[in-house]
Amino acid sequence: MNYPLFVLIATLACGVTSLQTHAKEDGNNSKTKKFLDFFSDSSDQDYKVVEFSKLSNFEFDRSKVDELPRIGSANLPTKGFTALANSSRLQEISILDAIKITLQRNPEISQSIATLAAQNSNIDVAKAQYYPQLTGGISTGDMTSGERGRQLLTLSATQLLYDFGKVKSSVDTQKAKQVVEQANVLVSIDDIAYQVASAAINIERYKRVSQIGEQQISGIQRILDIANLRANAGISSQADPIQAQSYLQSAQSSLIAQQSLLRQYQQRLRTLIGFDISNKNWSIPIDLVQSSDLYQDPEFNTIPKMIAAQAEVEVAKSQKKQTQLSLYPTLSVKGSLSQALNGVNPNNNKDDGFYNSIMLEASSNFYQGGAVAAQTRSASYAEEAARSKVNAVYLDVLDRLRTTREDIENKQRQIQVLSERQATTVKTRELYQEQYKLGTRSVLDLLNAEMAIHSANNELEMARYDIYNSLVQFIQTTGRTRQAYKLNNISIQGFEVQP
Repeated sequence: MNYPLFVLIATLACGVTSLQTHAKEDGNNSKTKKFLDFFSDSSDQDYKVVEFSKLSNFEFDRSKVDELPRIGSANLPTKGFTALANSSRLQEISILDAIKITLQRNPEISQSIATLAAQNSNIDVAKAQYYPQLTGGISTGDMTSGERGRQLLTLSATQLLYDFGKVKSSVDTQKAKQVVEQANVLVSIDDIAYQVASAAINIERYKRVSQIGEQQISGIQRILDIANLRANAGISSQADPIQAQSYLQSAQSSLIAQQSLLRQYQQRLRTLIGFDISNKNWSIPIDLVQSSDLYQDPEFNTIPKMIAAQAEVEVAKSQKKQTQLSLYPTLSVKGSLSQALNGVNPNNNKDDGFYNSIMLEASSNFYQGGAVAAQTRSASYAEEAARSKVNAVYLDVLDRLRTTREDIENKQRQIQVLSERQATTVKTRELYQEQYKLGTRSVLDLLNAEMAIHSANNELEMARYDIYNSLVQFIQTTGRTRQAYKLNNISIQGFEVQP
């Protein structure tokens, strides 16, 4: 009887359960913990901290993709980008603070981080193949023979010696998948940050537009009062007050529509941030243009969607290698013991016999009906698909950023024209008022002039906030969320990004 082997296997197989129970009850028992740690690998918790410089350490070959036409940088004035004056507002919240508050409570971020944590555990599962594998059980004899009353206790331990890198390849595959999940967390952060910033900008947009609508109603109301006085005095037609009333009702309807949009965005942001924000004002960062690097070509290897797509390529490559290595043999050392509790031990034909053995084992899959070859082809196609996805994401990002740039440039030019139109409409109204008093202009001319003023004001504010909204979209598209909103080196639900 090989007692040393018996002691090893019996200790491992029979003692591990009681040791684990004891370790749970006495967490501070260092001896028990050290013994268990000897046969298992501790989980790596570094997945919660992302070193962005390592994550983005890859190069993208643009020559592999048919480029869209390149747009050169333009040195446009930043007048249209200047944030609204808000120093006199009360209960004001910065968009940056709103984003940080939302990220700490958003369930989509929680889901992404939980998926990342699960993938980190999958790495531990793959690494576990490096350590001894213990199995045990009890069986009876052949139920169709006279040996059916036999009871045999069997314990075995297997330790991997060499496998030509199959386990390492499995670990590498899980690590590559972890990078995908880390990038997915960054994508979720970018998306939520954009939603908050866009909602806050649209709240300020429709607050300002609603103010313009109220001013429009007041202006038309004054014209209606004048028309009523002139009609009652017999100076003008009774149709003038009716026309003015119609314009007033139209302005009131438009204001209701704008206020409805305002409340919708307020409710959207309330859902995201978690408290009532109807009485809050939102400050747009003055350096939003500088933070966006609007006319700086983006670094594509720092865009989370590109990182995720590139990581999927590494996953496919690793899976392909793992499939190819499965053809190679695996060398292990295996020890086993068996004890007949009742009847004859079939290993040595002794009543209530005890048997133990230790051996080297080499195993290999020689042929599986062409399964390995098919899996290799599948992995090759998966790698090709992943590379195509990288190129597709690149083109999508390129299209979005160029479209956004073009939109911002056009809005900037539009603001310049609208500013001139705004001054012209004010002058026109003043002239029409004088001519109306002289009887050379109708009340309809006054109403149209009043509507033109507020239409110009409304279009000007809409264009200005369109620029703000395009900027935050550009920030999301180019992966500058963490820099623009100062999210680096802070904990987001336990997840941290280090530049």
